[in-house]
Amino acid sequence: MGSAFSSQLLGMRAVFVLLALGILFWQLLPLSTLPPSWAGPDLLIALTFAWALRRPDYVPALLIAMVILLADLLLQRPPGLMAFLVVLGTEQLKTRAIGLRDASFAGEWAAAGLVVIAVFVLNRVILSLLMVDQAPLGLTLIQMLMTILIYPLVVFVSHLFLGVRKLAPGDDDAIGSRP
Repeated sequence: MGSAFSSQLLGMRAVFVLLALGILFWQLLPLSTLPPSWAGPDLLIALTFAWALRRPDYVPALLIAMVILLADLLLQRPPGLMAFLVVLGTEQLKTRAIGLRDASFAGEWAAAGLVVIAVFVLNRVILSLLMVDQAPLGLTLIQMLMTILIYPLVVFVSHLFLGVRKLAPGDDDAIGSRP
């Protein structure tokens, strides 16, 4: 029983890393030579938050930190800032995961949306305080809104194709959650 559970857990963590690498690969592809007039959603953040709310055991903090730090380095963002903020956001969502398991999807979406807003605003404020060049405010707001709007699709795809479902009441003991 324990071996099957741990192999499934490791398998889902590997799936998360592969999905993250696929998203990063897609973001790095030179699909257009023109500067963008709009910003698409940050799928990596939406995926991370969806999995953190639905199955916190699939995305441990160290794994999230490594994946987002890799994204920081590959996407030429200030290294570690977004990783730090996303880890803080996912840990906040993980503490609410048990309480939100009985809530409707709207409650889950609202919780994830608030954390997305917090991550984007804190990132922008910290970069402003450090006087780092940033994308225009409009593009940041569009990306934040698009990330919140894409969240239901990410949850749907994760649920339907990958089996990332909310924890059932009996699953708490299986993953060793804290009382």
